[in-house]
Amino acid sequence: MLRAVAGGDAEALALLYDRHAGWLLARLTRRCQDPETVREVLQDTFVTVWRSAAAHHGGEAGGWLWVIAARRLVDAQRAQARAGRGDRAEPAYEPRPLAPSAEERVLAGLEYGDVGTALDRISPELREVLRATVVDGLTTRETAQLLGIPEGTVKSRATRARRELRAALDRITPTEGTA
Repeated sequence: MLRAVAGGDAEALALLYDRHAGWLLARLTRRCQDPETVREVLQDTFVTVWRSAAAHHGGEAGGWLWVIAARRLVDAQRAQARAGRGDRAEPAYEPRPLAPSAEERVLAGLEYGDVGTALDRISPELREVLRATVVDGLTTRETAQLLGIPEGTVKSRATRARRELRAALDRITPTEGTA
């Protein structure tokens, strides 16, 4: 099907979209609270597929689509973060610009509880590394490839993310003896 897309077959692209857009949308929605950003990333993913299908070297199309979508999402979140902070130096903690959606709150409560709350308090770059390595179970190499960063950066961000996650959990989890 990707060969047909590479050849300019719009019907093949439509079929590829029909087969993969649903699960991509669901997975992107779990990682991003802004539905407009998710829609833009999904659209950009398939525009990229249309333009670069010839670059696909075999293998699972779904995995290739997810790598493209995840990279586009990280790029969009970085652009939003830069636009939100201007030229200021990056602070250690910055509140999220938008409130989490109801779906994100339910998922965080069901899957993570206090950990979900703590995850919301660390920077998006650190959160993405933790989600990729812990939630998605990717290796350091796979995470580096997914996020488009060096493996050493994945390792250092993972270490920093765990440290910040522990600190955030300490702030939201009551200490024994206090109530």
